[in-house]
Amino acid sequence: MGNIADTTVLNNGVQMPWLGFGTYKAEGNEVYEAVKTAIEVGYRSIDTAAIYGNEELVGQAIRDSGAARENLFVTTKLWNQDQGYDSTLRAFEESRKRLGLDIIDLYLIHWPGKDKYKETWKAFERLYEEGSVRAIGVSNFQVHHLEDLLKDSNIVPVINQVELHPRLTQQELHQYCRDHQIQLESWSPLMKGKLTEQADIVELAAKYGKTSSQVILRWHLDRGIVTIPKSVTAHRIRENADLFDFELTVEDVNRINALHLDERVGTHPDKLLF
Repeated sequence: MGNIADTTVLNNGVQMPWLGFGTYKAEGNEVYEAVKTAIEVGYRSIDTAAIYGNEELVGQAIRDSGAARENLFVTTKLWNQDQGYDSTLRAFEESRKRLGLDIIDLYLIHWPGKDKYKETWKAFERLYEEGSVRAIGVSNFQVHHLEDLLKDSNIVPVINQVELHPRLTQQELHQYCRDHQIQLESWSPLMKGKLTEQADIVELAAKYGKTSSQVILRWHLDRGIVTIPKSVTAHRIRENADLFDFELTVEDVNRINALHLDERVGTHPDKLLF
């Protein structure tokens, strides 16, 4: 991939940009300006969630950006307390209203939890079949969650969005998703900035004439993983998009793979039960 507009084709034929813009913990005018800047820079995929509390401002920024709606890819997520068939349908309508969009490009179950996600998925399938969403997927699902979901579902999730970075490479999950045509997507791809001074990353940044963050983000893309870095500063938003004039060698991808420590900045999905 050599352009910010480049896309992966999801298992239902919908195209999704490889690089997106995350909005976690961004609020008020800060998120409004950040989303407008991101679209101006060239990002076409914007990721939000009901729990972020910023859907309304994200939607406003999208409208005010002047970008054609058909050129944008908007993701939002169902929060845990809204899981269940009827409550999912209600929560979706609330998200759609806040965003001010008739159709959501991608709707995700935010966390699997304990035992409601199959019922929730039935509501997701209905939303997809009605045309209210262009694609449906999950977030933070482990292999065992996916295996359980696929046993009783009519539609295979297009996406599994999970914590993924050089210290949590998710190799087994990545292979499972590839085997089942589920696109893996990374949240917290930069591990909240904890990896920028890591010696191997710094060396590779010098080799490629890039920043540590750019090398890490390119590592995701070169592994075939959609990624959604988040920033609210204009120069960092631009820097995170400047990934398309270089590629890592296979050896350098493997060198970063070797940094895996099974270390998380977020909660393990098997421990977040509700």
